[in-house]
Amino acid sequence: MSTTTTVETISKPNIGVYTDPDHKLWVSDTNPVLEDLKKSNGEDLPEGYVTVAIKSTGICGSDVHFWRHGAIGPMVVEANHILGHESAGVVIATHPNIKHLKLGDRVAIEPGLICNNCEPCLTGRYNGCESMRFLSTPPVDGLLRRYVSHPAIWCHKIGDMSFENGALLEPLSVALAGMERAGVALGDSVLVCGAGPIGLITLLCCEAAGACPIVITDIDASRLAVAKKICPRVITYHVDPKATSETVSAAIVEEAGGIKPAIALECTGFESSVANAIYSVKFGGKVFVIGVGKPDMNLPFMRLSTQEIDLQFQYRYSNTWPRAIRLVENGVIDMGQLVTHRFDIEEAVKAFETAGNPKTGCIKVMIQNEIDS
Repeated sequence: MSTTTTVETISKPNIGVYTDPDHKLWVSDTNPVLEDLKKSNGEDLPEGYVTVAIKSTGICGSDVHFWRHGAIGPMVVEANHILGHESAGVVIATHPNIKHLKLGDRVAIEPGLICNNCEPCLTGRYNGCESMRFLSTPPVDGLLRRYVSHPAIWCHKIGDMSFENGALLEPLSVALAGMERAGVALGDSVLVCGAGPIGLITLLCCEAAGACPIVITDIDASRLAVAKKICPRVITYHVDPKATSETVSAAIVEEAGGIKPAIALECTGFESSVANAIYSVKFGGKVFVIGVGKPDMNLPFMRLSTQEIDLQFQYRYSNTWPRAIRLVENGVIDMGQLVTHRFDIEEAVKAFETAGNPKTGCIKVMIQNEIDS
Protein backbone atom coordinates (compact mmCIF):
# COMPACT_ATOMS: atom_id res chain seq x y z
CA MET A 1 0.00 0.00 0.00
CA SER A 2 1.19 3.51 -0.81
CA THR A 3 2.10 5.68 2.18
CA THR A 4 0.45 8.76 0.71
CA THR A 5 -0.39 11.47 3.24
CA THR A 6 -2.45 14.62 2.85
CA VAL A 7 -1.74 17.94 4.56
CA GLU A 8 -4.96 19.25 6.08
CA THR A 9 -5.55 22.82 7.24
CA ILE A 10 -8.11 23.17 10.03
CA SER A 11 -9.92 26.35 9.06
CA LYS A 12 -13.67 25.78 8.85
CA PRO A 13 -16.10 25.27 11.73
CA ASN A 14 -17.35 21.75 12.38
CA ILE A 15 -20.86 21.13 11.06
CA GLY A 16 -23.05 18.02 10.96
CA VAL A 17 -26.10 16.78 9.09
CA TYR A 18 -29.01 16.32 11.50
CA THR A 19 -32.46 14.81 11.58
CA ASP A 20 -34.98 14.62 14.44
CA PRO A 21 -38.23 12.86 15.47
CA ASP A 22 -40.20 15.37 13.38
CA HIS A 23 -38.30 14.27 10.24
CA LYS A 24 -36.61 17.60 9.78
CA LEU A 25 -33.22 17.68 8.07
CA TRP A 26 -30.65 20.43 8.51
CA VAL A 27 -26.96 21.32 8.74
CA SER A 28 -25.68 22.89 11.97
CA ASP A 29 -22.70 23.21 14.31
CA THR A 30 -21.42 20.14 16.13
CA ASN A 31 -18.51 18.78 18.15
CA PRO A 32 -15.54 18.80 18.22
CA VAL A 33 -15.58 22.58 17.78
CA LEU A 34 -13.05 24.45 15.65
CA GLU A 35 -11.36 26.26 18.55
CA ASP A 36 -10.60 22.98 20.35
CA LEU A 37 -9.34 21.38 17.15
CA LYS A 38 -6.93 24.24 16.43
CA LYS A 39 -5.23 24.07 19.83
CA SER A 40 -5.30 20.29 20.19
CA ASN A 41 -2.06 18.30 20.05
CA GLY A 42 -3.93 15.04 20.61
CA GLU A 43 -3.27 14.80 24.34
CA ASP A 44 -6.85 15.80 25.11
CA LEU A 45 -8.24 12.91 23.02
CA PRO A 46 -9.43 9.73 24.76
CA GLU A 47 -6.73 7.08 24.86
CA GLY A 48 -6.59 5.20 21.57
CA TYR A 49 -8.42 7.88 19.59
CA VAL A 50 -7.57 10.04 16.57
CA THR A 51 -9.39 12.96 14.98
CA VAL A 52 -10.25 12.71 11.30
CA ALA A 53 -11.18 15.47 8.86
CA ILE A 54 -13.96 13.76 6.91
CA LYS A 55 -13.62 14.22 3.16
CA SER A 56 -16.24 11.98 1.58
CA THR A 57 -19.38 10.29 2.92
CA GLY A 58 -21.92 8.16 1.10
CA ILE A 59 -25.63 8.41 1.83
CA CYS A 60 -26.98 4.98 2.76
CA GLY A 61 -30.60 3.92 2.42
CA SER A 62 -30.70 3.61 6.20
CA ASP A 63 -29.80 7.32 6.51
CA VAL A 64 -32.76 8.22 4.30
CA HIS A 65 -34.98 5.84 6.30
CA PHE A 66 -34.02 7.37 9.66
CA TRP A 67 -34.80 10.81 8.20
CA ARG A 68 -38.09 9.92 6.50
CA HIS A 69 -39.48 7.31 8.91
CA GLY A 70 -37.63 7.99 12.15
CA ALA A 71 -36.83 4.35 12.88
CA ILE A 72 -35.57 1.03 11.60
CA GLY A 73 -37.07 -1.70 13.75
CA PRO A 74 -36.17 -0.98 17.39
CA MET A 75 -33.66 1.75 16.43
CA VAL A 76 -35.61 4.99 16.85
CA VAL A 77 -34.66 8.66 16.37
CA GLU A 78 -35.68 10.23 19.68
CA ALA A 79 -33.65 13.46 19.61
CA ASN A 80 -31.51 15.57 17.29
CA HIS A 81 -29.36 13.01 15.51
CA ILE A 82 -26.38 13.16 13.12
CA LEU A 83 -26.52 10.76 10.17
CA GLY A 84 -23.86 9.02 8.07
CA HIS A 85 -21.63 5.96 8.42
CA GLU A 86 -19.82 5.59 5.06
CA SER A 87 -16.81 7.90 5.39
CA ALA A 88 -13.14 8.46 4.65
CA GLY A 89 -10.82 11.34 5.47
CA VAL A 90 -7.47 12.57 6.82
CA VAL A 91 -5.98 12.14 10.30
CA ILE A 92 -5.46 15.58 11.86
CA ALA A 93 -4.72 14.64 15.50
CA THR A 94 -3.61 11.51 17.35
CA HIS A 95 -3.48 10.55 21.02
CA PRO A 96 0.17 10.16 22.12
CA ASN A 97 -0.21 6.38 22.48
CA ILE A 98 -1.11 5.91 18.79
CA LYS A 99 1.87 4.65 16.81
CA HIS A 100 0.40 3.15 13.62
CA LEU A 101 -1.28 6.36 12.42
CA LYS A 102 0.23 9.80 11.92
CA LEU A 103 -0.96 13.23 10.85
CA GLY A 104 -1.89 13.28 7.19
CA ASP A 105 -2.70 9.58 6.88
CA ARG A 106 -5.70 8.91 4.66
CA VAL A 107 -8.15 6.54 6.34
CA ALA A 108 -11.53 4.88 5.91
CA ILE A 109 -13.62 4.71 9.06
CA GLU A 110 -15.24 1.49 10.24
CA PRO A 111 -18.24 2.88 12.16
CA GLY A 112 -18.92 0.25 14.82
CA LEU A 113 -17.70 0.70 18.42
CA ILE A 114 -17.58 -2.62 20.26
CA CYS A 115 -17.09 -3.76 23.87
CA ASN A 116 -14.42 -6.45 23.28
CA ASN A 117 -15.88 -8.41 26.21
CA CYS A 118 -18.99 -10.28 25.01
CA GLU A 119 -19.01 -13.65 23.23
CA PRO A 120 -19.50 -12.27 19.68
CA CYS A 121 -16.55 -9.90 20.17
CA LEU A 122 -14.31 -12.56 21.69
CA THR A 123 -15.11 -15.05 18.92
CA GLY A 124 -14.42 -12.56 16.12
CA ARG A 125 -18.03 -11.90 15.11
CA TYR A 126 -18.04 -8.43 16.58
CA ASN A 127 -20.92 -7.27 14.38
CA GLY A 128 -23.05 -9.04 16.99
CA CYS A 129 -21.52 -7.13 19.91
CA GLU A 130 -24.05 -7.05 22.73
CA SER A 131 -23.08 -3.44 23.51
CA MET A 132 -22.54 -2.23 19.94
CA ARG A 133 -22.54 1.52 19.38
CA PHE A 134 -22.84 1.94 15.62
CA LEU A 135 -22.32 5.48 14.36
CA SER A 136 -25.48 6.91 12.74
CA THR A 137 -27.74 4.38 14.47
CA PRO A 138 -29.72 6.20 17.19
CA PRO A 139 -28.75 7.33 19.73
CA VAL A 140 -25.12 7.33 18.47
CA ASP A 141 -24.32 10.27 16.19
CA GLY A 142 -22.89 9.52 12.77
CA LEU A 143 -20.03 10.63 10.55
CA LEU A 144 -21.67 13.29 8.39
CA ARG A 145 -19.52 16.07 9.83
CA ARG A 146 -16.33 17.92 8.95
CA TYR A 147 -14.37 16.50 11.88
CA VAL A 148 -14.86 13.34 13.97
CA SER A 149 -12.88 11.72 16.78
CA HIS A 150 -12.81 7.92 16.49
CA PRO A 151 -10.84 4.94 17.83
CA ALA A 152 -7.67 4.55 15.78
CA ILE A 153 -8.13 0.79 15.56
CA TRP A 154 -11.20 1.38 13.38
CA CYS A 155 -9.47 3.88 11.07
CA HIS A 156 -8.04 1.86 8.19
CA LYS A 157 -5.22 3.28 6.06
CA ILE A 158 -6.16 3.63 2.39
CA GLY A 159 -2.89 5.00 0.97
CA ASP A 160 -3.48 6.90 -2.26
CA MET A 161 -7.00 5.54 -2.75
CA SER A 162 -9.52 8.31 -3.39
CA PHE A 163 -11.58 9.41 -0.42
CA GLU A 164 -14.67 8.50 -2.42
CA ASN A 165 -13.53 4.90 -2.84
CA GLY A 166 -12.53 4.91 0.81
CA ALA A 167 -16.10 5.80 1.76
CA LEU A 168 -17.46 3.07 -0.51
CA LEU A 169 -15.50 0.46 1.44
CA GLU A 170 -18.39 0.39 3.90
CA PRO A 171 -21.07 -0.87 1.46
CA LEU A 172 -18.43 -3.11 -0.10
CA SER A 173 -17.94 -4.60 3.37
CA VAL A 174 -21.65 -5.38 3.51
CA ALA A 175 -21.40 -7.26 0.20
CA LEU A 176 -18.22 -9.10 1.22
CA ALA A 177 -19.80 -10.29 4.45
CA GLY A 178 -22.72 -11.66 2.46
CA MET A 179 -20.47 -13.35 -0.09
CA GLU A 180 -18.43 -15.07 2.61
CA ARG A 181 -21.34 -16.35 4.67
CA ALA A 182 -23.37 -17.38 1.61
CA GLY A 183 -20.37 -19.28 0.30
CA VAL A 184 -20.45 -18.07 -3.31
CA ALA A 185 -17.84 -20.05 -5.25
CA LEU A 186 -16.37 -20.27 -8.76
CA GLY A 187 -19.05 -21.46 -11.19
CA ASP A 188 -22.01 -21.07 -8.83
CA SER A 189 -25.27 -19.98 -10.42
CA VAL A 190 -26.33 -16.87 -8.51
CA LEU A 191 -29.40 -14.65 -8.33
CA VAL A 192 -28.98 -11.09 -7.00
CA CYS A 193 -32.29 -9.52 -6.00
CA GLY A 194 -32.19 -5.72 -6.15
CA ALA A 195 -30.02 -3.37 -8.20
CA GLY A 196 -29.55 -0.63 -5.62
CA PRO A 197 -26.04 0.21 -4.35
CA ILE A 198 -25.69 -2.96 -2.23
CA GLY A 199 -27.11 -5.16 -4.97
CA LEU A 200 -24.82 -3.67 -7.59
CA ILE A 201 -21.73 -4.00 -5.40
CA THR A 202 -22.77 -7.58 -4.62
CA LEU A 203 -23.04 -8.15 -8.37
CA LEU A 204 -19.46 -6.91 -8.84
CA CYS A 205 -18.32 -9.30 -6.10
CA CYS A 206 -20.15 -12.23 -7.71
CA GLU A 207 -18.52 -11.42 -11.04
CA ALA A 208 -15.08 -11.25 -9.40
CA ALA A 209 -15.75 -14.57 -7.64
CA GLY A 210 -16.47 -16.31 -10.95
CA ALA A 211 -20.17 -17.00 -10.40
CA CYS A 212 -22.05 -17.98 -13.57
CA PRO A 213 -24.64 -17.45 -14.71
CA ILE A 214 -25.56 -14.36 -12.69
CA VAL A 215 -29.08 -12.95 -12.84
CA ILE A 216 -30.01 -9.62 -11.25
CA THR A 217 -33.57 -8.42 -10.74
CA ASP A 218 -35.24 -5.10 -9.97
CA ILE A 219 -38.51 -3.28 -10.54
CA ASP A 220 -36.58 -0.29 -11.97
CA ALA A 221 -35.37 -0.78 -15.55
CA SER A 222 -32.87 2.07 -15.29
CA ARG A 223 -31.07 0.36 -12.43
CA LEU A 224 -30.91 -2.86 -14.43
CA ALA A 225 -29.28 -0.85 -17.23
CA VAL A 226 -26.60 0.23 -14.76
CA ALA A 227 -26.10 -3.42 -13.76
CA LYS A 228 -25.58 -4.37 -17.41
CA LYS A 229 -23.14 -1.51 -17.85
CA ILE A 230 -20.91 -2.45 -14.92
CA CYS A 231 -21.16 -6.21 -15.56
CA PRO A 232 -21.89 -6.91 -19.25
CA ARG A 233 -22.31 -10.67 -18.75
CA VAL A 234 -25.05 -10.34 -16.14
CA ILE A 235 -28.57 -11.41 -17.11
CA THR A 236 -31.11 -8.76 -16.11
CA TYR A 237 -34.76 -9.39 -15.32
CA HIS A 238 -37.31 -6.60 -14.87
CA VAL A 239 -39.74 -7.69 -12.16
CA ASP A 240 -43.44 -6.91 -12.47
CA PRO A 241 -44.48 -6.06 -8.88
CA LYS A 242 -47.95 -7.49 -9.60
CA ALA A 243 -46.66 -10.88 -10.75
CA THR A 244 -46.70 -13.90 -8.47
CA SER A 245 -43.47 -15.34 -7.12
CA GLU A 246 -44.12 -18.51 -9.13
CA THR A 247 -44.32 -16.46 -12.34
CA VAL A 248 -41.26 -14.36 -11.53
CA SER A 249 -39.15 -17.37 -10.55
CA ALA A 250 -40.06 -19.29 -13.71
CA ALA A 251 -39.03 -16.31 -15.83
CA ILE A 252 -35.73 -15.93 -13.95
CA VAL A 253 -34.83 -19.57 -14.56
CA GLU A 254 -35.84 -19.29 -18.22
CA GLU A 255 -33.66 -16.18 -18.67
CA ALA A 256 -30.73 -18.15 -17.20
CA GLY A 257 -31.13 -20.89 -19.80
CA GLY A 258 -33.00 -23.22 -17.50
CA ILE A 259 -30.35 -23.10 -14.77
CA LYS A 260 -31.79 -22.58 -11.31
CA PRO A 261 -29.73 -20.45 -8.92
CA ALA A 262 -27.75 -22.33 -6.32
CA ILE A 263 -27.62 -19.17 -4.23
CA ALA A 264 -29.85 -16.12 -4.12
CA LEU A 265 -28.43 -12.96 -2.55
CA GLU A 266 -31.45 -10.89 -1.57
CA CYS A 267 -30.48 -7.21 -1.30
CA THR A 268 -33.83 -5.40 -0.93
CA GLY A 269 -35.43 -6.75 2.24
CA PHE A 270 -38.87 -6.61 0.58
CA GLU A 271 -41.16 -9.51 1.38
CA SER A 272 -42.11 -10.12 -2.26
CA SER A 273 -38.47 -10.14 -3.34
CA VAL A 274 -37.51 -12.61 -0.62
CA ALA A 275 -40.37 -14.85 -1.79
CA ASN A 276 -39.19 -14.54 -5.40
CA ALA A 277 -35.75 -15.69 -4.31
CA ILE A 278 -37.18 -18.65 -2.38
CA TYR A 279 -39.18 -19.83 -5.39
CA SER A 280 -36.20 -19.38 -7.72
CA VAL A 281 -33.40 -21.40 -6.11
CA LYS A 282 -32.85 -25.09 -6.76
CA PHE A 283 -33.54 -27.97 -4.39
CA GLY A 284 -31.03 -27.68 -1.55
CA GLY A 285 -30.19 -24.10 -2.56
CA LYS A 286 -29.67 -21.12 -0.34
CA VAL A 287 -31.39 -17.76 0.02
CA PHE A 288 -29.14 -15.30 1.81
CA VAL A 289 -30.86 -12.06 2.87
CA ILE A 290 -28.56 -9.04 2.97
CA GLY A 291 -31.34 -6.44 2.71
CA VAL A 292 -33.10 -4.88 5.70
CA GLY A 293 -36.86 -5.39 5.83
CA LYS A 294 -39.89 -4.81 8.00
CA PRO A 295 -40.00 -6.34 11.51
CA ASP A 296 -42.34 -9.18 10.46
CA MET A 297 -43.01 -10.79 7.11
CA ASN A 298 -44.83 -13.79 5.63
CA LEU A 299 -42.63 -16.37 3.90
CA PRO A 300 -43.50 -19.49 1.84
CA PHE A 301 -42.66 -22.00 4.55
CA MET A 302 -43.64 -25.14 2.65
CA ARG A 303 -41.55 -24.11 -0.35
CA LEU A 304 -38.55 -23.75 1.95
CA SER A 305 -39.33 -27.05 3.63
CA THR A 306 -40.07 -29.28 0.62
CA GLN A 307 -37.12 -27.90 -1.34
CA GLU A 308 -34.71 -28.06 1.63
CA ILE A 309 -33.75 -24.41 1.06
CA ASP A 310 -31.45 -22.78 3.56
CA LEU A 311 -32.59 -19.30 4.58
CA GLN A 312 -29.90 -17.14 6.18
CA PHE A 313 -29.60 -13.52 7.24
CA GLN A 314 -26.88 -10.92 7.72
CA TYR A 315 -26.33 -8.09 10.16
CA ARG A 316 -23.61 -5.66 9.05
CA TYR A 317 -20.08 -7.15 8.84
CA SER A 318 -16.86 -8.01 10.66
CA ASN A 319 -13.22 -8.29 9.62
CA THR A 320 -13.92 -7.08 6.08
CA TRP A 321 -12.07 -3.77 5.74
CA PRO A 322 -8.55 -5.10 4.96
CA ARG A 323 -9.95 -7.39 2.27
CA ALA A 324 -12.11 -4.61 0.83
CA ILE A 325 -9.09 -2.30 0.65
CA ARG A 326 -7.05 -4.94 -1.23
CA LEU A 327 -9.85 -5.54 -3.73
CA VAL A 328 -10.14 -1.84 -4.58
CA GLU A 329 -6.38 -1.18 -4.56
CA ASN A 330 -5.76 -4.01 -7.01
CA GLY A 331 -8.60 -3.08 -9.34
CA VAL A 332 -10.59 -6.26 -8.69
CA ILE A 333 -13.65 -4.23 -7.67
CA ASP A 334 -14.36 -0.87 -9.34
CA MET A 335 -17.23 1.01 -7.72
CA GLY A 336 -16.57 4.36 -9.41
CA GLN A 337 -19.44 4.02 -11.87
CA LEU A 338 -21.95 3.76 -9.04
CA VAL A 339 -21.49 7.36 -7.89
CA THR A 340 -24.06 9.45 -9.76
CA HIS A 341 -24.31 12.63 -7.65
CA ARG A 342 -21.92 14.67 -5.50
CA PHE A 343 -22.73 17.53 -3.11
CA ASP A 344 -20.79 19.70 -0.68
CA ILE A 345 -21.73 19.17 2.96
CA GLU A 346 -23.43 22.58 3.03
CA GLU A 347 -25.81 21.18 0.37
CA ALA A 348 -26.62 18.06 2.41
CA VAL A 349 -30.38 18.68 2.43
CA LYS A 350 -30.41 18.72 -1.37
CA ALA A 351 -28.22 15.62 -1.37
CA PHE A 352 -30.71 13.72 0.79
CA GLU A 353 -33.65 14.89 -1.29
CA THR A 354 -31.84 13.53 -4.34
CA ALA A 355 -30.99 10.22 -2.67
CA GLY A 356 -34.57 9.79 -1.48
CA ASN A 357 -36.23 10.47 -4.84
CA PRO A 358 -36.26 7.53 -7.29
CA LYS A 359 -37.04 9.92 -10.15
CA THR A 360 -33.54 11.43 -9.93
CA GLY A 361 -32.02 8.20 -11.25
CA CYS A 362 -29.39 8.26 -8.53
CA ILE A 363 -27.45 5.19 -7.49
CA LYS A 364 -24.94 6.49 -4.96
CA VAL A 365 -24.99 10.07 -3.65
CA MET A 366 -21.79 11.35 -2.03
CA ILE A 367 -21.34 14.31 0.33
CA GLN A 368 -17.93 15.93 0.19
CA ASN A 369 -15.94 18.29 2.37
CA GLU A 370 -13.84 20.60 0.23
CA ILE A 371 -12.02 18.43 -2.33
CA ASP A 372 -11.96 14.69 -3.03
CA SER A 373 -8.49 13.86 -4.23
